[in-house]
Amino acid sequence: MRISFRYKLMLSYLLILLVMGGSVFFYLNRTLESSIIATLKDNLLSQTRLASLMLSRDAGKQSDIPALAVSLGKAVTARVTILATDGTVTGDSEVRADQLHELENHINRPEVQGALQSGYGTSVRYSATLRHDMLYAAVPVTHEGRIDGVVRLALPLSSLVSVRSGLHRTLGTALLFSFILTLIFSYILSRLTSRPLQQIASIASEMGKGNFNRRLPTGWHDELGDLAVIMNEMAEKLDDQLSRLTSERNRLDAILSGMGEGLMVTDKSGTITLVNPAFCRLFKVYEGIIDNPISNISRHPALLESHDQVSREKYELINEMTIQTPEEKFLFTHWVPLLDENGMQGVVAVFHDVTDLKRLENIRRDFVANVSHELRTPVSVIKGYSEALLDGLIKESPDKAAEFVQIILNHSERLAALVNDLLSLSEMESPDFSFDMQSISIEGTVNKVCSLMKNRADSKGIRISVAEPGKGFTVVADQGRIEQVLVNLLDNAIKYSPGKCSISVTTEDDDEFIRVSVKDTGSGIPPASIPRLFERFYRVDAGRSRNEGGTGLGLAIVKHIIQLHGGTVWAENNRDGVGATFSFTLKKD
Repeated sequence: MRISFRYKLMLSYLLILLVMGGSVFFYLNRTLESSIIATLKDNLLSQTRLASLMLSRDAGKQSDIPALAVSLGKAVTARVTILATDGTVTGDSEVRADQLHELENHINRPEVQGALQSGYGTSVRYSATLRHDMLYAAVPVTHEGRIDGVVRLALPLSSLVSVRSGLHRTLGTALLFSFILTLIFSYILSRLTSRPLQQIASIASEMGKGNFNRRLPTGWHDELGDLAVIMNEMAEKLDDQLSRLTSERNRLDAILSGMGEGLMVTDKSGTITLVNPAFCRLFKVYEGIIDNPISNISRHPALLESHDQVSREKYELINEMTIQTPEEKFLFTHWVPLLDENGMQGVVAVFHDVTDLKRLENIRRDFVANVSHELRTPVSVIKGYSEALLDGLIKESPDKAAEFVQIILNHSERLAALVNDLLSLSEMESPDFSFDMQSISIEGTVNKVCSLMKNRADSKGIRISVAEPGKGFTVVADQGRIEQVLVNLLDNAIKYSPGKCSISVTTEDDDEFIRVSVKDTGSGIPPASIPRLFERFYRVDAGRSRNEGGTGLGLAIVKHIIQLHGGTVWAENNRDGVGATFSFTLKKD
């Protein structure tokens, strides 16, 4: 059960009163009782000495002793007992003379022994004869220097009981009155005393909940005022420290969230205690990570072995690993043990996703290999035919020499086209590259390119038709680059279409875009090759493409141009199974 400080304070005041009142009560009770008994003893002893003198004067009148005892008892208002030196009762103010022989011998009474030995004796004891406590005083009766007997006076203590009861009532009344006054004043004082404490407790409770803006009043000129000053200073420091910690935590969260690398922290048992968003994205886990062992995130042997090795050897480790999440990813990892004076506390691991770098490295390697391959064939041909010409073929066979020169020219043009395409791609991938953007007419651009490609198409008996000419369609684009896109697409359509067929160019409204499509009636595209059509140097039929003079970069250039214009490009086989359609979109003006 909870008891408030105010009531504890009241109870303490009341307890102090009860302890002090009880102490005073018992002290006064015992002291007054002892004082009264001492006074009664002195008075009774004085009366006993007076009775002894009277008996000494009448010594020798043994027959008058019972009557003398009665008369003395009436005079001193006390029971008078006269004893012989052997303890025999010779007179008693409350016992008839004919009954004295029935009384027992009093020689062993303590007051009698005291009177015979030291000249007087007193005692307080219970009287079996009268059945209540009695105060006894005894003095020897002397005559001419000898002890003839002992006179004893007895006074009942019933009057002391009444005095004691009156004292108890007086003290009890005073104590009750003091208790009531103390209760009232203790309630008032406890409220006055506990009010600042309640205020301190209330504000301290708010501080405990994180509200450090509250302050205690400092007007109390006592220890509470000192406590208020200390708590205000503490709240100010805590508020400042909490602000700094919050700022540091927010900054750390921002750093962790902004890191491109995955970060993981584990304790010494391998349980994950901290990860950042990049780690979650990297391992494709978003819930139930914290407070779970690392084996629940990934069971890849290299990951678990690296963690165990760092935990065991307590040295940092740098390595590479490949994981499946489910796609394959290449990771460059850096493991560092967390050590302090108590030993190993955990492990920090940073995961760098180098998948794109690996892919770019593979692309670069493939690109170098493809360029080398594309250059090697025409260079070898040019070198071989040039050597033949230098060996005298020009003089020996001018017609054959002219044929060789034509071959050299064709391969030189192929090399020039390859270099030009490579330069175009390099130029478009440069961060400083920009288009000459202007509003152009799709209809005019399509018609212009079709006119340019007409002679090439006529040489194979191919008819180019423009369906849905897109009158009024305009886009913001680079005129020359869009013409380059259409030339590449029409050139491919002419190359891979059989003679005496048709190629159609259509322009359609596609919501926010204009869609331009080039449809041929050739052999179509193998489905497995469609996703790779726009890769550099990729050819569906490599031998035929080279024979046609292609560089393998045309569709890659088309993709770059359209994407840089904010559009998309794709290829698909025609639904009737004859030929394919290449389409691209451009935003409307």
